[in-house]
Amino acid sequence: MKTFEVQFRYRDRSEATVESKVNADASSLPGAVAKATREFVKSLDRKQRFDMNKNGLEITARSLGVA
Repeated sequence: MKTFEVQFRYRDRSEATVESKVNADASSLPGAVAKATREFVKSLDRKQRFDMNKNGLEITARSLGVA
């Protein structure tokens, strides 16, 4: 298993940029992005989710190494 750091960024309704980082363990980069995205979206409320869908979600991922 590898550890990946996945960073999320979107604009909310007050035009502020909201950022969040999630570490995910997975065997591949797409798997880590999927796991981290599910975890991130679950943490948002209804209005935040709407803002994310309306303004787009920017995802940046990088490998931290092998666990």
